[in-house]
This record gives sequence, C-alpha cells and structure tokens, in this order.
Amino acid sequence: MASGEETFQAYLRRQGLKTTRQRTAIAREFLSSHRHITAEGLHRSVSRKNPAIGLVTVYRTLKLLAQAGVAKERRFGANESCYEPAAAGGHHDHMICKICGKIFEFENVKIEGLQDRVAAEHGFLIQDHKLELYGVCRGCRKVKPGARRRK
Repeated sequence: MASGEETFQAYLRRQGLKTTRQRTAIAREFLSSHRHITAEGLHRSVSRKNPAIGLVTVYRTLKLLAQAGVAKERRFGANESCYEPAAAGGHHDHMICKICGKIFEFENVKIEGLQDRVAAEHGFLIQDHKLELYGVCRGCRKVKPGARRRK
C-alpha cells in the first residue's frame, strides 16, 4: 500500500505538476501531524523548519492533498476549514467543544448500524456521511463560571 506522500507525488505527476521541496515539506508535516489542522496552524509548524514557505503555498498544497485523496477538508460550524489525513483511522465522527474549539474523534458501531438501518428503511444508499456533535467538553465544564477560555 502506498504511503500518503507517495500517493500525493503520483497525483502531482498525473496532473503534470512539479514535486517541489516546499510541497514535499508541507505534505510531510501535514501527514505526520495526525490531527485536525488549519492552514495557518500547518504554516506555523512548517515555517519553523523552513521560513521560506509562505501561507499561500500551504493553502494551495492542502487543496492539492485533498484533491489527491490524501487529506479531507472539514469545516466545523462557522469555523475556518481544517484538514485531517484521509487515512486517519478510517471513518470516524466528531464532537466539537463550542468553548475551546477542541475536536474529539470517536467511532461507534451502534450509531453506524442505526444510520444504515434508517437509510435502508427509506430505500436510500449512503455514499458518504458525517456526524458532528457540538457541546462543551469536560475540561471547559470544569472551568469556574466567569472564567474565559480560548475560543
């Protein structure tokens, strides 16, 4: 099985695009992050090692990674887009804290089965889906009333 980086490079070749040092550095940093990350967050991380990489290059490379099937773009609520590696544990759903913005991934076989059953009852063929639960995480519920957390 090809690695995410190999898949990305093969995609670039098929599209007639160059495999540049900057794209490779961004892809490696992204694929090693194993978490949801914004373009700005990835830029901060990659520019520590290579200050010459610009934010626009990070945005463009993330779009290419998504087009190559290596990354998934996610938008939680009204927040900016973030990306996660496509191979990050297969299908999973998300819980998003409305106070601190932390994203928790989870898998639940019972929920998946229920979705399949409901779809079948309606003669519906599911091709893709996402489940997002919004609320307040344990850490933010422990904060004293009136204390502000980063949003």
